[in-house]
Amino acid sequence: MDTSDGPTLARLVALIPAHDEAPRIGPVISEALRHLPVVVVDDGSSDDTAAVAAEAGARVIVQLPNRGKGAALRAGFAAALADGCDGVVTLDADGQHDPAEIPLFVAAFTGAEGASAPAGATGDAGGAAGRGPATRPDLVVGRRDFRRMPPVRRLSNEIGGRAFSWSVGRRIPDNQSGYRLVSARLMRALEASSEQGFAFEVEMITTCVREGWPIAWVPIRTIYAGEPSHIRPFAHFREFVGICRRARREVRSGGR
Repeated sequence: MDTSDGPTLARLVALIPAHDEAPRIGPVISEALRHLPVVVVDDGSSDDTAAVAAEAGARVIVQLPNRGKGAALRAGFAAALADGCDGVVTLDADGQHDPAEIPLFVAAFTGAEGASAPAGATGDAGGAAGRGPATRPDLVVGRRDFRRMPPVRRLSNEIGGRAFSWSVGRRIPDNQSGYRLVSARLMRALEASSEQGFAFEVEMITTCVREGWPIAWVPIRTIYAGEPSHIRPFAHFREFVGICRRARREVRSGGR
């Protein structure tokens, strides 16, 4: 989809990875379609996720068997690149990301009036005029308000954020938000990744920091509908320590 005219022209789609989300995905797609075409990657669902997504108007890619969010995102990236897209906006299928906020990501990417511009590789943005591909951020991350999270998730994100910022040597306000805009250049750089789950989303940030590619941040709503946390604190901690170690090695070595 061409989102604007002149120097800010960009072809973007919304990308939604989904696993067993038939009861929730329909409204997410309907709202997202108000802003961008939608691609859903059904990651080996055992319910009617694919059928519901297609009925709601999305293009559906079925991935069998279930391979995890990282693989689902890469399948969507491949489809978007094949279609000549400049980027994708990734959001969750369960309603925790408000599709009405898609224009925030588009504006930060294209430099539309009133949008934020990337500051170096990690900074919050300042005002920007419309810009072409050479000056666009490669990653726009939705920054959540940790104070509005359930206690376990808040603690996990706050500690994890500090540890990861130390690992890459720069402040990263939110490393685990899955609501983001990913450029074509970054999608191509991640084609060979084998990371799954939130580790893949952390790898996106590590890649940008390592390569010196700009990142922008936009504030988003923090939505939790009272559901219990499924985080296993100790297992999550061990996995994240490993991720931070790898990120520090990659940034220090320049990816060599």
